[in-house]
Amino acid sequence: MDQGVAVPARARARDTALPSSDTDAATGSARSRRSRSRLALDLALLAVVGLLLLGAIGATAGALYTQFYSPTAFVSRYLSMLSEGRAADALEVPGVGVDAAELEAAGLPPTASDALLRQSALAELSDIRVVSEETDDGVAKVTVAFDAGPYPGTTTFRVERDGWIGVAPAWRFAQSPLAVIDVTVHGAMQFTVNGFELDKRQVSPDGAEADPAAAVPLLVFSPGVYSVSVDTAMATTPGVAVLSDTPEAGIPIQLQAQPTEEFIRVVQESVDEFLADCATQQVLQPAGCPFGFTVRNRIDELPQWSIPHTPVVAIEPDGAGWKIPVTDAVAHIEVDIRSLFDGSVRTVSEDVPFQLTGTITVLPDGTASIAVSAVE
Repeated sequence: MDQGVAVPARARARDTALPSSDTDAATGSARSRRSRSRLALDLALLAVVGLLLLGAIGATAGALYTQFYSPTAFVSRYLSMLSEGRAADALEVPGVGVDAAELEAAGLPPTASDALLRQSALAELSDIRVVSEETDDGVAKVTVAFDAGPYPGTTTFRVERDGWIGVAPAWRFAQSPLAVIDVTVHGAMQFTVNGFELDKRQVSPDGAEADPAAAVPLLVFSPGVYSVSVDTAMATTPGVAVLSDTPEAGIPIQLQAQPTEEFIRVVQESVDEFLADCATQQVLQPAGCPFGFTVRNRIDELPQWSIPHTPVVAIEPDGAGWKIPVTDAVAHIEVDIRSLFDGSVRTVSEDVPFQLTGTITVLPDGTASIAVSAVE
């Protein structure tokens, strides 16, 4: 039986397997390469996430600044207060309120009244839109468009830095958004602005001694529309509306009131009564009256006067008050005249033409003083 050469098992093992130490080294090296690759990938992902996060933070900060802390946001808050009728809050906005010195420096009447800086005098302000924001020498110019009642308009506000609120900038108006309307009303002491009633003597620095013909300066918010009218028992106007759209501007308003039908009726009755009283005087020249009769002889009996047709009077503006323009009229006299030459008596029945005029003064209590006189 053939005997083969036997190969020891230990020798076969050496021919088919690596040493254990070399295997561990190869495995560790592969794992290390995979770990470094994953770390690089993780770091790259973290970098991308960081950049996205920084971008989001920057975008959020920019949006917060624009919405809450920018000059545009500051102006928008002021306009929102006006649109909501919050006049008292709007006055508290930094840079809105003004004193006499600031008004005078802006060329405005330093005695301007603040009577209209209230909710009841505000008109509708809507459709507010920011047009632009520009910065020049540290002053931001914010332009907005709006509708003030039925009137569209634009206003540019000047805004400047006013310290900080924490880490956010604070702002104030570099130029007050208030303006002044100079209201001159002829023919009435009372008038209304946006339905709010005013009396010249209440808002004038001269008080009860206010000149009825003088302009009354009144502070108003900008932007805003202000409708001035007269609607009293004596006088009325259709009204005049002005748009206040320029900060620290002076806006003149001239208003001529017209007499009401009731006022004309009262004046007519007063003239009728005056002439009727004159006709009761049994003299040739009634005292204080616009008519009379002259004779060269002697009257035999007391004369009798009458007004056959009362004249229809008109009323016209006259400065701060009113007047009755020159009006033709006729009185009638009945009198017996005795001749100084032969003593004969003749009866005179004659129409006596005359002209009258009159002044009408509005008194402090709102009544009118009517004085009728002859035309000189």
